[in-house]
Amino acid sequence: MEEKNEKLHMLEAQIAELSGQVKLLTGQGTEDKISMIVFSGDLDKLLAAFIIGTGAVAMGLDVVMFFTFWATPALRDPNKSAGGKDMMGKMFGAMLPKGSDAVKLSKMNMGGMGTAMMKSLMKKKNVASLPEFIEMAGELDVKIFVCEMSMDLMGFSREEMIDYPGMTYCGVAKFLEEAKGSRIQLFL
Repeated sequence: MEEKNEKLHMLEAQIAELSGQVKLLTGQGTEDKISMIVFSGDLDKLLAAFIIGTGAVAMGLDVVMFFTFWATPALRDPNKSAGGKDMMGKMFGAMLPKGSDAVKLSKMNMGGMGTAMMKSLMKKKNVASLPEFIEMAGELDVKIFVCEMSMDLMGFSREEMIDYPGMTYCGVAKFLEEAKGSRIQLFL
């Protein structure tokens, strides 16, 4: 009798596990959320991330963007500075763009001419600029998480980052916690 109960419990556990897997495969175990890792600091890729993010909010999805490595400098405020940096922090600060308006195209930058042409064309066609998309994302409650490890490696501090509603400084574990139930996950 005890052996039958044990087999029954094992069978119930297997059915529960299979049921969970079916829910995930059919989308029933996911949230209406999009989670993005924003890795690139290139203008075109940052624009794509914010266009997707703001568009997803407009469709009723929650949005979480995790800024890491080369995307992090786009969140620096060009009007803020932080002292007390070591030599490497000063070097990264000088070499990397300071703010979203200073980032360049990934292709056809042509010494800055391509970026200027793209920005001019965007203005002419009434397409929001990257700083405007960031502001819009804040108004729409797009959540921005900033990788603390990337900030530490590059010598950035919270004091030099943009003012963004509810910006969260965290590690990858916090982002993965947010992303694991997301219906859509992207790496840009």
